[in-house]
Amino acid sequence: MSNDTKTPINGLTVELGEDYSDLRDAVRKLCEGFPGEYWRGLEKTDEYPTEFIKALTEAGFLAALIPEEYGGSGLPLRAAAIILEEINASGCVASQGHAQMYIMGALLRHGSEEQKQKYLPGIASGELRLQAFGVTEPTSGTDTTSLKTTAVRQGDKYIVNGQKVFISRALHSDLMLLLARTTPLKDVQKKTDGMSIFLVDIHENLGKGIEIRHIDSMINHGATEIFFDNLTVPAENLIGVEGRGFHYILDGMNAERILVGTEAVGDARYCLKKAVDYANERRVFGRTIGKNQGVQFPLARVHIDIEVADQMCRKAAAQFTAGAECGEAANVAKLLASEVAFKAADVAMQTMGGFSFAREYDIERKWRETRLYQIAPISTNLILSFVGQHVLGLERSF
Repeated sequence: MSNDTKTPINGLTVELGEDYSDLRDAVRKLCEGFPGEYWRGLEKTDEYPTEFIKALTEAGFLAALIPEEYGGSGLPLRAAAIILEEINASGCVASQGHAQMYIMGALLRHGSEEQKQKYLPGIASGELRLQAFGVTEPTSGTDTTSLKTTAVRQGDKYIVNGQKVFISRALHSDLMLLLARTTPLKDVQKKTDGMSIFLVDIHENLGKGIEIRHIDSMINHGATEIFFDNLTVPAENLIGVEGRGFHYILDGMNAERILVGTEAVGDARYCLKKAVDYANERRVFGRTIGKNQGVQFPLARVHIDIEVADQMCRKAAAQFTAGAECGEAANVAKLLASEVAFKAADVAMQTMGGFSFAREYDIERKWRETRLYQIAPISTNLILSFVGQHVLGLERSF
């Protein structure tokens, strides 16, 4: 992709996406030190990739979006997306550290200057890990406005009670961004009002209002269930204005979808390359299986779908950086990328046959990991609802 590719957006002409070849090379070089054996070893014991996250942090990759004045790199969203893409395209796993890259966005955009000075430099250096995002609950799921976790103001503190589930990396994070209801649902005019976000110190409060339980799951993402029992949170840890938390979270979702979408593109590229290499080497009946159109055509379609998803991710990132409305592009990019990531893994499984089930080839691991993209951080059906209602103007279904 040329570095000067441009596209018209809302009457503007903006960069579609610099390719950052030097940045790609640097990420690939780092990932060479963490081959498949490393990731397979972690899965055997369900361990967190501490060494890998440390290496990413020390290289400055996870601080890409933090402004230089707070110790970060101050790079645009496209550059951050490329970091995640190359991590996955190299066979590594970006999702176990990607939240450190973008969760701080709520603090950066809506926090006070005092809060930024207090937390952002530590997050940039890796001294503080902000990897946990406490939103999902057992009874609300994606119906965020129905969450039950409450934060009640008492003088200079809030008392938090409730439960969160499928909160990744909470046991490997110093801080958590927590969404809780500060005004009862019955007392607000709009159900999207009355929720607030807080920065919660996890380690300081373990056993003192916070209980965390690991969830054993099919992928090694450090998923947890968190219980809050009269947890005390200083009022100074409230981010922004009380009651506006849901809107603050929505403000960062487009960036998250673009980043995760590009991350999925990286997974797709990894799986396609593994399948193509195998098809060029595997000989059956005296010739490589790659000569068979039954093998060629699915691989060719995956390549085409990857390029389409990549272009949408680039377009969405360009719109985001230009300050243009990017909700449609971000959602479409996330949907296309999530589907081609799993499709690429599935086609690789079919191409490699029985060998794809052998852990040493790493395809069965990617097959499991890529399935998540169609469920989280937003499900395919919710994206379709967004497009139907907000893009096509169809009647709201719920």
